[in-house]
Amino acid sequence: MGRRRPKRLAEKLLQIRKALGLSQREMAERIDSGINHNHVSKFERDKSEPTPEELLAYARIARVALDHLIDDDAELTLGL
Repeated sequence: MGRRRPKRLAEKLLQIRKALGLSQREMAERIDSGINHNHVSKFERDKSEPTPEELLAYARIARVALDHLIDDDAELTLGL
């Protein structure tokens, strides 16, 4: 049995990018893990899941606790 995938992760990642006013390309550059805008698009459409390192980068960029990204019951309050 694998781990449960967060259902609201894609929505939260999109919310972060929009709140920052960044394009998908700019967000990929900020994450700085060798991903490109296509990866960001897939994350936001729930077609792919970021690595733990990429999730941590999202959390740091948005100044939120990592658990707020992956916990479906937690609301995302951005610390931008």
